[in-house]
Amino acid sequence: MLFSSVGFLFRFLPVFMLIYLLIPAKYRNIVLLAGSLIFYGVGEPYFVLLLIFSVLVNYGFSRYMFWEPRSPQQNRAKKRERRKKVALFASLMIDFGLLFVFKYWDFAAVNINGLAEYELVPVLMLTLPLGISFYTFQMVSYQADCYRGTLSEPPDFISFAAYVSMFPQLIAGPIVRYDEVADRMKSRKIRIRNVENGLKLFTVGLGLKVLLANQIGTLWNTIMTAGAGNLHCTVAWLGAIAYSFQIYFDFWGYSVMAMGLGKMLGFRIPRNFDNPYISRSVSEFWRRWHMTLGRWFREYVYFPLGGSRKGKLRMVCNLFIVWVFTGLWHGADWNFLLWGLIFFFILTVEKNTYGRRLENTKVIGHVYTLLLIPVTWVIFAITDIRQLASYLGNMVGIHNSTVMVGMQQLIRYLQEYWVLLIACILFATPLPGKMYHKYRDRWFAVIIILVIFWFSVYEIMVGANNPFLYFRF
Repeated sequence: MLFSSVGFLFRFLPVFMLIYLLIPAKYRNIVLLAGSLIFYGVGEPYFVLLLIFSVLVNYGFSRYMFWEPRSPQQNRAKKRERRKKVALFASLMIDFGLLFVFKYWDFAAVNINGLAEYELVPVLMLTLPLGISFYTFQMVSYQADCYRGTLSEPPDFISFAAYVSMFPQLIAGPIVRYDEVADRMKSRKIRIRNVENGLKLFTVGLGLKVLLANQIGTLWNTIMTAGAGNLHCTVAWLGAIAYSFQIYFDFWGYSVMAMGLGKMLGFRIPRNFDNPYISRSVSEFWRRWHMTLGRWFREYVYFPLGGSRKGKLRMVCNLFIVWVFTGLWHGADWNFLLWGLIFFFILTVEKNTYGRRLENTKVIGHVYTLLLIPVTWVIFAITDIRQLASYLGNMVGIHNSTVMVGMQQLIRYLQEYWVLLIACILFATPLPGKMYHKYRDRWFAVIIILVIFWFSVYEIMVGANNPFLYFRF
C-alpha cells in the first residue's frame, strides 16, 4: 500500500486513526501493531509471515542477551558476555541470511553460472519483500544496541513488534533506532495540535511526491523512451537533472509523510534529508542525503571497523567496505556496485585533498557538486551496463544526434516542463521549509495545504505515473 494511494488516504488512514485515537492509551501499541501488519499485508500478504518470523527471532535473541540464570557470581559476567555474543551472531546470521536469499541470491547465482557456463547454482526467482532492507537494518541496530549495552532492558514483545513494523517507516524508512522511540513506546500523549501539525506535514510530503516527483519523473521517462543512444548531450543532461529531482522529491516526500504520520501517532521520526542539493562537496551531500542510512553505516560499520582513528590506509579500507555495502544495499546489480565504488573514490579524494577547501567556497563547491551528482544518479538509475555506457557517452558528447535535432528536442522539453523545473529548483532550497515553519498556522497556509492535498488526490486519480523508487530496495 502506498501513502500516495486512494486506498491509504480514504480508507486505511481514517479508519486506523479513528480507532487509534479512541482506544485507551494502554492498548495503542496493540492497535499500532495490528494496523501496521494490515498495512503491510495488503500489498505483501505472504511476506507478513516473514516479517513476523523476523520479529519473533530477533526478540527471542534479544531476551536471551538479558537473561540471567542462577550461577556463581564469579562466572556470571563471563557467561553473560558469551550469551550476548552467541545471540548477536545468530541474529545477524538469520537477518542477513534472509536478506541475502531474497535480495542477492539470484544476482550471485546468475553471475556464478555465467562464469561456470552452466547452472551451478539454482536461480530462485524470488519476489523481493517490500521494505526488507529497511526493517532488517532496524533489527540489526536493535541487536547491536542490546549487545553494546545502549539499551538497559528489553522492551515487551508488543512494543518491539510495533517498533519494527510501524507503518509510517516500515517499507521505506527512515531507519529508526529503538532508543529514539523507547520512551514513546512506553507512554505517549496524543494531542490534537500534534495531529493537526502531522496532517499538515503529511500533506506537504504528499505534494512533494505527487506534484513534483511524479511529474518530473515523466520527463525522465520520456527522454529514456527516446533511447539512450539517440540523445544530444543537452537533452541527456536534462534527463539526468530530471531524475535527480525525481529521486529526491520521491524519497524526501515519502520521508516527510512518514514524519507527519509519526507526529500524528505520538512519535518523533528522525529527519532524513537536509537540503542535499545546496551542498558544496559530495561529502557534504552525503551528510545531508538519507541521513539515517548514513548514520547506520557510520555507527554500525565504519566506527566498529576503526573509522579514521587508525591511520589513512585503514580509513580508506573502511570507506571502501562501507561504500561497497552501501551500493549493494540499494540494489543487487552491477550498476549499484559501480555507483558505490564511484562515491568511495570521490569521497576518498575529497577527504585527503580538496574537500574542506571546496566547502569553504561560495560558488565552485556548488557547481562541482551539481555537476557530479546527476552523473552518479544516472549510474544509479540505469541497470543495463550497455545502456548506461551509451547514456554517459551522450552526456559527454559521444554518439550524439545532430545539434539541430538536439536543440529542437531541448526547446520542446523546456517549453513543456519549464514551470515544473523552476518549482523543483525552488523546493530544493531551504526557502520553502523556512516559509512553512513560519506560516504553517496562518489561515492562508491552511488553504494552500488543502489545495495541495486535493491537487495531489486529483493527480493520483488521473495519473498513471505514481511509482515509489525506493520500493525496490
